[in-house]
Amino acid sequence: MNGTLQLIRLALRRDRVLLPAWLGMFVLLAAGSAAATKGMFPTTESVVAAANSMNGTPALVAVYGRIHDPTSIGALAMLKALATGAVILAVFSIIVVVRHTRSDEESGRRELLGAGVVGRHAPLAAALAVAAGANIVLGLVTSLSLVGAGLPADGSFVFGLAWTSVGLAFAAIAGITAQVARSARGATGLAVAALGVVFVLRAVGDTADVAGPRWLSWLSPLGWGQQFRPYAGNRWWVLLITVGFAVAAAGTAHLLAARRDLNAGLLPDRAGPATGTLRGVFGLAWRLQRGSLLGWTVGFVAYGLLVGSVAGSIGDMISSPQAAELFKKLGGDNALTDAVFAAMFGFLGVIASAYGLQTAMRLHSEETELRAESLLATPVSRARWAASHVVIALAGTVVLLVGAGLAAGTVHAAQTGDVSVVGEVLAGALVQIPAAWVLVGIAVAAYGLAPRLVVVGWSALAVFLLLGELGPMFGFDQWLMDLSPWAHLPKVPGSAVTATPLLWLLAIAAAGLVTGFAGLRRRDVV
Repeated sequence: MNGTLQLIRLALRRDRVLLPAWLGMFVLLAAGSAAATKGMFPTTESVVAAANSMNGTPALVAVYGRIHDPTSIGALAMLKALATGAVILAVFSIIVVVRHTRSDEESGRRELLGAGVVGRHAPLAAALAVAAGANIVLGLVTSLSLVGAGLPADGSFVFGLAWTSVGLAFAAIAGITAQVARSARGATGLAVAALGVVFVLRAVGDTADVAGPRWLSWLSPLGWGQQFRPYAGNRWWVLLITVGFAVAAAGTAHLLAARRDLNAGLLPDRAGPATGTLRGVFGLAWRLQRGSLLGWTVGFVAYGLLVGSVAGSIGDMISSPQAAELFKKLGGDNALTDAVFAAMFGFLGVIASAYGLQTAMRLHSEETELRAESLLATPVSRARWAASHVVIALAGTVVLLVGAGLAAGTVHAAQTGDVSVVGEVLAGALVQIPAAWVLVGIAVAAYGLAPRLVVVGWSALAVFLLLGELGPMFGFDQWLMDLSPWAHLPKVPGSAVTATPLLWLLAIAAAGLVTGFAGLRRRDVV
């Protein structure tokens, strides 16, 4: 463990922008959800009606979980934040741990550090400590913000513990996958796959009847977060399960780390073909990105199926005017079903933007890890090399949204017997593409002008997301909310499509791409 404290300081310095930005986003999301929902349900009767409607809709229970106390405004207000925030927090914890373990090995930093007075287990211990500290701080600050928003103090601190426990569990899971896989992408993929499995376990357990397999929820770290039951029983003792699992998983990760070589994983390397099969620089980019695109596509299609199921049963909630108003405020302004599709596809548009950013920023990692230099020493031009990854980023966002739109539309058509709804639902997914491309354009422009500005893309995504989530809640000025590209998208289905804002977004995206390519031609390669 020699050098662990020094590596923790190094990791905190490297993440001095990333960690506060993520933590601030989570805190604002939780506090904003509490402040916005409290005013929508002024009486206990309205809270009970909305909670019973949601608990009576299996698709919503599968996505967000169950409200265990229908009379609790806190349980109703924080239902979505508890479930959605836990999933995003799990991804955040995975990214932090993999970044400071397997990514450092892949880039060669781990070997350099290991040549000094640094113990074999110090990097893993430091990564887990940073992730654990970030989750603990997040839980504490979130709890205080919820108390400030007017929710009961005991339930607020249990809510913070629920988020913290999920983050700790997936930080430990990422520690294990970082030893199993040989690459950072492989480690992240395995951890995210585990997240998908435990999400399904939690969904099946929560939607089961009394005689069904409700025990499946207790096999999932996401289920443990739900079982804290903030504002609806406040089960503090669940922390013993989550901390016990995190400690056991972290210990397993250290045992596995002692059984592998540096830069190697426990999974055996797969032998490649005897002869090369790549077709130019675009073929290389596709080979590097295809696994990631496949995984994202599977996730989007699965979420699209859930969206279609939710929309098909949303009519059961019309008996609760407050619940109907909640979904109409989230997106769309016509039928309740259209509002659900518009809100869900708005969320998918943000996630698709994250995929586009990740894919386009592969340019930065290829350059800093000196692989781009080898390619550019050949007749391959800088523009052609950059285009190979940018095209996949742009086309990949289309594939993701089309897959989700077709899946949701097909399920909804099967439930309603109306085939024409497939096109309407698909249109709701397609209108998200220009906004996602704007984020790709911003990222490419920042990368082309200066590699150190690579975080601008992710920062823009966080700012736009906060404007969209908190702007309507706190009444921000319209000019400020208009900075987000999603503020200009039509709420489809449910409203007419106007081409002008979509064309402006495409023009902004194109301007960003042109700026990035021009900057890349003029600057030095790192």
